[in-house]
Amino acid sequence: MRAEISFPIDIAVQEPGWHELWSGGVEAPVTRAVRAGLSVLADKPDGELSVALVSDQEIAELNKNYRQKEGATNVLSFPNAGPAPVQGDIVVALQTVLREAASRGIPAGDHATHLLVHGFLHLQGYDHMDKVDADIMEALEVRALATLNIADPYRIAS
Repeated sequence: MRAEISFPIDIAVQEPGWHELWSGGVEAPVTRAVRAGLSVLADKPDGELSVALVSDQEIAELNKNYRQKEGATNVLSFPNAGPAPVQGDIVVALQTVLREAASRGIPAGDHATHLLVHGFLHLQGYDHMDKVDADIMEALEVRALATLNIADPYRIAS
């Protein structure tokens, strides 16, 4: 079943390499990832979603400023804390995506899609701070990715 998106998605490409990864444009793959995430949710969210496709340098700065952690990470999610109808922001780092995908022997586009789904589920309140929550979130990710014919990322050796 195809989940329809009833909210705007603002996509900002701040790292030009994303256009090389998704040479047909970034809008379709981002939209597919969000649609896949929606397909596994019982309650459909509302509000605007922002996606920033950035470099490792940009995400490392965000990681330091907001999480007090050094270095780049693959994805960050920032849920909306205010009353405005905004779900939040998802930020994905290109060089980390490319490096992780290469080390795991998987397509970089599939890995980026997984991280977008992962970030989207964080904005919906899912987390992986303990095993029970991690198992729930991972199962949702696997189901969402299956709708796109992307292999279970947790069964791929890392």
